[in-house]
Amino acid sequence: MTPPGSYQELTELLRSRLPKLASGQLRIAHLVLADPEGTAYRGISEAARLAEVHESSVARFANSLGLPGYPAIMELCRVWLAEQAQAARRADDNGHEPPGGMLSATLEQEQTNLTRTFNRLDRTSWLHAVALLAEADEVHVLGLRDSRPIAELLSRQLHARQLGDSLVDEVRELSGVLVAVSVRRYAADTVRAAEYACEHGVRVVALTDNPASPLAEYAHAVLFAETAGVGNFHSLTALAALAQVLAREVALRRGNHGPADDLPHSFGFYYG
Repeated sequence: MTPPGSYQELTELLRSRLPKLASGQLRIAHLVLADPEGTAYRGISEAARLAEVHESSVARFANSLGLPGYPAIMELCRVWLAEQAQAARRADDNGHEPPGGMLSATLEQEQTNLTRTFNRLDRTSWLHAVALLAEADEVHVLGLRDSRPIAELLSRQLHARQLGDSLVDEVRELSGVLVAVSVRRYAADTVRAAEYACEHGVRVVALTDNPASPLAEYAHAVLFAETAGVGNFHSLTALAALAQVLAREVALRRGNHGPADDLPHSFGFYYG
């Protein structure tokens, strides 16, 4: 077999194999997919410890991908990180003085998240997601807990039905397309709804954070956003930006070039 020549090719290969991997190999794959930054500098002993397998299992995992060993996986991750860092530096080279402290740290992280999100966006998946949503008779959006604001934003801009108030009854009535939004730690009800939808002929578009996300298994099109934050908090900035661009692209595909929603203006909801 031809070994992957980039981290993108590696993720595609691993995603295609996830359903068939044994438990230990699956944990290694999830580690590589969910944490390329750590994988780039994490030795085989630490990788084995985190995946709860022997070092020989990690080596065999790399060999099964056509690679000479685990260091080759590390190198693919390092090259990808270097490319992302270079892109982030270009985006940051605007001549403005950073504000310093937490503000600077947050600004740098959000710029990195946005750059990585849009640089690694798979064009085929993007076009498929847009087509599914633009051509659907009905669109439903589900996002719970931290992902709920993103779901609210997307459902409003897509003129779609937002789920979550009575999920069991709502899922039974699904048709058309379900947009499932969730990031680590993934909402179990969102994953179960995506699984149910997929098994019952409803198309699923997933907005999530990495290829190891359980939503990816049930999605007909999956879009990834970087969610790394400063400190112990996840950031939803890139996910929100991705949702907004998706909604706008769908509107253009539908031939709607006007405001996203003129109903509030008609009812005088806004001041001025």
